[in-house]
Amino acid sequence: MTENDDNTRHNEKMKKIQAARVKMMAEKTVEKGLIIVHTGKGKGKSTAAMGMICRAIGHGFKVSLIQFIKGAMKTGEQVVFDAFPEQVEMRAMGEGFTWDTQDRARDIAKAREAWEAAKARIMDPAWKMVVCDELNIVLRYDYLPVAEVIEVLKAKPEGTHVIITGRNAPDALIEVADLVTEMEAIKHPFKSGVKAQAGIEF
Repeated sequence: MTENDDNTRHNEKMKKIQAARVKMMAEKTVEKGLIIVHTGKGKGKSTAAMGMICRAIGHGFKVSLIQFIKGAMKTGEQVVFDAFPEQVEMRAMGEGFTWDTQDRARDIAKAREAWEAAKARIMDPAWKMVVCDELNIVLRYDYLPVAEVIEVLKAKPEGTHVIITGRNAPDALIEVADLVTEMEAIKHPFKSGVKAQAGIEF
């Protein structure tokens, strides 16, 4: 078999794939706001949401990022988002992980405060994208009723995208979501003694 034969076969294969792809894309006509869930034990759930915020900025969307667990600390994403004050707000409304706070009543109160802020933005059509960072953690510890969150998501404006991150997404949330990605932990430098680093974790 010659190199020309290989090229011919390859081109024919790519043409078939292209035709199938064009047909598939022609059948996709619906455009709507999505409920997106990033979950799993692997790293990258919040990071993926930050990347989607960057895309949204590029399209001129107005975006709200509500952080349910993370407290105020200097992060690279905050510096970037601060450069777009008319488009993006980043609100760190948590006080750290539950094993740090060790105050369930206070954690519940902070979760409620963050949820009320997120809910107001989800229901306001002016916000095209709302990211509820680590909301799954809040739901896992029963700081908020899952049913209440689902009710709001079902009632959101048609064009609003809502992204929810965190391990252990509840089944009811997965059921109502349009897109669910589970991050799988295969290897992590933390297990080799490497600490969280600027530009990678924050």
